[in-house]
Amino acid sequence: MLATSTRPAVAGPNGKASYHTVTAVKRWSCDDKELPAVSDIKQIHIYDFDNTLFASPLPNKQLWNSATIGQLGTPDMFLNGGWWHDASILASTGEGLEKEEPRAWKGWWNEQIVELVESSMAQKDALSVLLTGRAESNFADLVKRIARSKRLDFDMVCLKPAIGPAGQKFRSTMEFKQELLKDIVYTYKDAERLHIYEDRIKHTKGFRDFFFHFNEDLMNSQTQASRKPITTDVIQVPENATQLEPVAEIAEIQKLINAHNIRVKSGNAPPGTPPYQIKKTVFYTGYMLPSTATDKLISLVSLPQGAARDDVRYLANSILITPKPCPKSILDKVGGIGAKVKWRVTAISCFENKLWAARVEPVPKNTKFYSENPVPTVVLAIRKNGRPADAARITNWHPVPQDQAFEFDSVVGEKQMLRIEEETTNESEYESYFPNRTHRKRSEEPNARHGDDNYRPQHGRGGRGRDERPSGYRGGNRDRGRGNNKNSYGSRGGGRGGYRGDRGGGGRGRGRGGGGGSSQYRSLDDVDHGYGNRGHDNNPDAFY
Repeated sequence: MLATSTRPAVAGPNGKASYHTVTAVKRWSCDDKELPAVSDIKQIHIYDFDNTLFASPLPNKQLWNSATIGQLGTPDMFLNGGWWHDASILASTGEGLEKEEPRAWKGWWNEQIVELVESSMAQKDALSVLLTGRAESNFADLVKRIARSKRLDFDMVCLKPAIGPAGQKFRSTMEFKQELLKDIVYTYKDAERLHIYEDRIKHTKGFRDFFFHFNEDLMNSQTQASRKPITTDVIQVPENATQLEPVAEIAEIQKLINAHNIRVKSGNAPPGTPPYQIKKTVFYTGYMLPSTATDKLISLVSLPQGAARDDVRYLANSILITPKPCPKSILDKVGGIGAKVKWRVTAISCFENKLWAARVEPVPKNTKFYSENPVPTVVLAIRKNGRPADAARITNWHPVPQDQAFEFDSVVGEKQMLRIEEETTNESEYESYFPNRTHRKRSEEPNARHGDDNYRPQHGRGGRGRDERPSGYRGGNRDRGRGNNKNSYGSRGGGRGGYRGDRGGGGRGRGRGGGGGSSQYRSLDDVDHGYGNRGHDNNPDAFY
């Protein structure tokens, strides 16, 4: 691969620099491959890489809060780059480079786009180009290995260089891609059609606008243009995003932070550059329910006749222990994170026609447990104006018949999200749970009554007291991408499929890298929160 900083201009007629030659346009490519002659090419096919052809992982919105998602996406926070600038993150897709390359990253491709690439390869009059805004210096080798593992042979593999062939410097990925496409279209002047496959809505609009004006300028040129206008089809592809396995993702981000911190602490960083660390925000501690239990419990919800189902959000995924990080003394009494407890439904209730809940008891009844609710309760569903906190106000319970006295297992866990913040000197683990606050010492646990070994608190509804959380917590973004990956692209330039959301949208886990992949992080996949304290809001962005 030629170094980007030494790509020379090509001398054209009369000794003037010319970039509209096959030799010149080849210098955009990371592959040292002979390109077809200008007269042979009638169509140009451009394929975006990330989430169009390949299911590149995105930061998992079920793991990180919204501020951290933004931090990971920028190249400016970490000295060694961010999510899109560190090749080790892309190389961690699936089970990692060593295992995935031999099996061609099976399950990590948009197979419909793969078929189109294969069609381009077989089409003698088509120039096929893999085009990505990832940095050439960091990703050229890896992107080529991924493509070749699938036996995809492009005429050109183009990544963003630090400096373009004519000494260009690019302010954005779109600016780079437009400059490259202009060179290709001018060079292959006999090409009549251009097809661009892209997942980002902003980029598809950018390409359409660019070539509208490009063709307009050609038609309005006062001098004889070097080529005719080109028919351009920009095909919107549903984003094919995925996540890494949660444990692998956290490990890769920790490596990114470690490399950054080494440079900071060794004095090899600009003045004022802080070291960072991963911290967690714990929304609540509870007995987490498996999906099989959730499905059964939701069947207990009886909506009023004519009620709009869109107004109801189903939960049924936890029994509150504490609406905050659980003090160690209480955690020890319930067996610690990962402890298992079996429960039985004894009664159900509907509170003010806006909250549905089930009362439960441990099996056997003498099992030790702790809950800051008057009785252990599962919130089954809430309306838009309902609050999980209202479960503590229920007094009118209705016993369930034997066929609805479901028994189910639970595991002690935390509803938590991770965040990246500056390292704080002498910060305790408990203090680290609270984002960007001046902390004060808190007592280890609220007052609790231990007389019957059931460890209920003295005040059933769980006043905030000395364990109050600071206000102003900004929780994680719960938006998820939409759409599916079953759209048919039809013929070249055919209809556009549904769109899953612009870059940063939450992708679903697929292949070997499901977003909810590890049971260790199962509690991160739900969206409700503890309901033991008054004033609780079911929106994580407004939690305390």
